[in-house]
Amino acid sequence: MDEIINKVANSSLEVFDLEDYYPKGIRTTIDISQWLIEGLLLKEKDFREDLKNHDWSHYQGHYVAIECSTDAIIPAWAAILVTIQLVPFAKKIINGSLEDLEGSLYEELLSKIDYSTYKGKSMIIKGCSRMPVPMRAYVLAATYLQPFAKSIMYGEACSAVPLYKESKK
Repeated sequence: MDEIINKVANSSLEVFDLEDYYPKGIRTTIDISQWLIEGLLLKEKDFREDLKNHDWSHYQGHYVAIECSTDAIIPAWAAILVTIQLVPFAKKIINGSLEDLEGSLYEELLSKIDYSTYKGKSMIIKGCSRMPVPMRAYVLAATYLQPFAKSIMYGEACSAVPLYKESKK
């Protein structure tokens, strides 16, 4: 009987796994609607008082997304005022959803990588992940890898989808 050879393990493919860059830490959403009258109306004096009385230390070391879950029209300064309260405690603060937060974290991290180490290599951007890797991170990874990689695929080595192949000059 012939020996089974793992062609994937023996290939020159290099896996770019976005989970390797996933920042550890607690993600939290702060919903501004909790401080609005019936979730819709912002009364400035009450809003400021509520923020003043809120225990912001609960967000120590958190990554925080500030959003409003209702259809309320709130002034821009409301999210900024919440941000001002969070700055002494949170690691990062964004205005948007948790997915926006994840995208922002990846944008920051992926921009700091030296992609020249992937020069001339065949790359697979790993597709399956246990962590919440947003589509924005995959798009950024492809953007940063393309100027250096010989080829880029997406997925798993056993079933990768070709995305890019360097043109022969």
